[in-house]
Amino acid sequence: MYSMDKYLLSRSRKVSAWVWGLVGLVLITGFQIRTHHLDDRLYYWINTYWHTEDWQERSVWLPAYRVELDAKPVSGVDTNLSGLTFDPDQNLLWAVTNGPNELLALSRDGDVKRRYNLAGFQDVEAVSYAGNGQLVIAEERRQSLVIVDVPIDADGKLSPGRALSRDQYPSLTLSLGEADNKGLEGLAYDLKGDRLFVTKERDPRQLLEVHGLRASLSNDFSLRIRDLSSTVKDKVFATDLSSVVFDQQSGHLVLLSDESKLLIEMTDEGKVVSFRSLASGFAGLQKGIPQAEGVTIDVDGNLYVVSEPNLFYRFARESD
Repeated sequence: MYSMDKYLLSRSRKVSAWVWGLVGLVLITGFQIRTHHLDDRLYYWINTYWHTEDWQERSVWLPAYRVELDAKPVSGVDTNLSGLTFDPDQNLLWAVTNGPNELLALSRDGDVKRRYNLAGFQDVEAVSYAGNGQLVIAEERRQSLVIVDVPIDADGKLSPGRALSRDQYPSLTLSLGEADNKGLEGLAYDLKGDRLFVTKERDPRQLLEVHGLRASLSNDFSLRIRDLSSTVKDKVFATDLSSVVFDQQSGHLVLLSDESKLLIEMTDEGKVVSFRSLASGFAGLQKGIPQAEGVTIDVDGNLYVVSEPNLFYRFARESD
């Protein structure tokens, strides 16, 4: 009888250990699913798949993109490659670095054409072309937007490398909480609608629409700021927002998440249209993009991403 009780007790302990182990596994799995928004990804994958015909001809449609230039090091840049934007007037890309603070003119193949020291700037994190030969540059810790003239000569060609001094340009400061390293991360400009979209990385993630920037530079001060953060909170299944681009053709936003290795396309009213993973094996990538910091789209629909320390990627949309 004693042996039987001992056996049952031992068996009970083994079953309890197995049950608690299973409970722990379920809890860990559930935590990972929610942390990485895997359930949301599955939901939106199914949702976008069923609406492919509705959206793919009138959107960016990220699932169609595959990498053409994969992790090309940007020559002469060792670290801190950050924001990115396309300039249709000069037919080139502008990027910034924040250590040192520099503005870089890049070809669409990721080659450096010119370098400009950003004198007096601090913690430069993002850049966006705003039309009329001007760029908006974001300083993360200062939470400031500085409007800089594209450095060109009288003949319309890029000036030789020179310093651009902050105190020569107008600026706008946004109050988005404490001035820390989780401030302004992304800029995107709607050339037709005179709207500047601004993202804050996290804690909390924020998306703002600044309307009337160009009009205000023309002495018609009419800035209006709309907080779109609720759309990000409810719909964007990513843990951070490291960059954003406004697609001039579709009128949609493409948000970049470094931590989640994702591109997410959404309307400016918050409807998620498509997404693309930037992890290893997706979109033809040999390795996952390590620290994606900037995204932009050119006039031909090619999509570009830059990643710290100095990596350049170009994606093209495949034809059906």
